[in-house]
Amino acid sequence: MNLFKKIILFILSIQEKMLTKSLNKTLGIKQTSSRKKYFQQGCFLSLSSLADNEKQKIEEELKLILKTYNYEPKEILKYIQIQGTKVFYIENSSNLHSIGENEGFIYPQKGAKAFYLSLLTQKTVALKTDEMFVLSKGEINKYFFIYHFYNWYAYKHNIAGMDTEAQELLNKYLFNSSEEDFSKLQLADIYKLKDAIKQDKAAIEFVFKLCQFYDGARNAFEKMKDTGTSL
Repeated sequence: MNLFKKIILFILSIQEKMLTKSLNKTLGIKQTSSRKKYFQQGCFLSLSSLADNEKQKIEEELKLILKTYNYEPKEILKYIQIQGTKVFYIENSSNLHSIGENEGFIYPQKGAKAFYLSLLTQKTVALKTDEMFVLSKGEINKYFFIYHFYNWYAYKHNIAGMDTEAQELLNKYLFNSSEEDFSKLQLADIYKLKDAIKQDKAAIEFVFKLCQFYDGARNAFEKMKDTGTSL
């Protein structure tokens, strides 16, 4: 995995932990507080259990898709297009920075952002755009792409925190936040932000698990070829 991208993902995970802690403090939530439970199919399940089950199901489906396409970004992008999401390649992805976006998966946009995106990707004018992938021409970093693929898949399955509003809140508060900023948020926005943090963290963890598994298996295989043994 590209070391720079790996460092960025690590920093994001640390920032998310700090942001979650600040949000919990703002809401007065304790980590040990009890969760509300629901009775389903003859047993009680907590909200966290339901969320964990949903996460596990999505990750199993993602692993199957990734394996089917041999973890190749350009092949997976064909699958993404079949599902109705447009994919665009541009010369310079830094052009996205002016609207607070990076290359990869971009959520539906309205207004000025949509206007700029439509000009950049399709040379047309629109004040509303659907979700899309915008990538630089050339080689695609596998693990960086899988992070965005995870987010796209969660978005397509209507997972909480993967809507445009929640993601804009995440982008706004992840890198520049204070307790004073949180105190100005409406309660509904705080919960949207918490959901966005949770899902972004899940995407990062998924990439790291794949990185450890894939690179570990590949290194063992290379060693087998060189020495004739597994270790």
